[in-house]
Amino acid sequence: MKIKQAVYSFIYCKILGWKAVVAVPDHDKCVVCAAPHTSNLDLFIGKLFYGTIGGKTSFMMKKEWFFFPLGLLFKAVGGIPVNRGRKSSLVDQMVTVFKKKERFHLAITPEGTRKPNPNWKKGFYHIAFKAQVPIVLIGIDYRKKTISAGKSIFPSGDIDKDMREIKLYYKNFEGRHPEYFALGKI
Repeated sequence: MKIKQAVYSFIYCKILGWKAVVAVPDHDKCVVCAAPHTSNLDLFIGKLFYGTIGGKTSFMMKKEWFFFPLGLLFKAVGGIPVNRGRKSSLVDQMVTVFKKKERFHLAITPEGTRKPNPNWKKGFYHIAFKAQVPIVLIGIDYRKKTISAGKSIFPSGDIDKDMREIKLYYKNFEGRHPEYFALGKI
């Protein structure tokens, strides 16, 4: 085990008492769909999880958060500043990044907010479909103190069918604030 991975594992497992469950292959490129997202702590717990399993993820975040010195920290842990007001497509921007890199894992929370949102954003799906990469489903469960990478799907183009499968995966996970998680229509 690499030193950096051992440090992540020590913090994540020994100090914080979390467990990692991985039942999917280590894809070179994928969109990581992480839910439920009910707390700002999810980012840090998720990054520790991914470091524990020896991976590195990137994530998109409003460019407004990338001010000095906070911006240096976010970039160091994989943050990609995005301008959501630009006329160019965010999906196309991320697809271009996928094409340029040999290995790239992009983590996205489908709810798009930490409050209840039964109408999940579908950008993660469109990015994966257009980039022709799998979607790895990662569930955060604060009650069990476990993060599970339990399923990966390849977008079929039938977004309604695939979104139903994705939402069904998350029905048994409990966020830090369970009242903030909404699956909506399944």
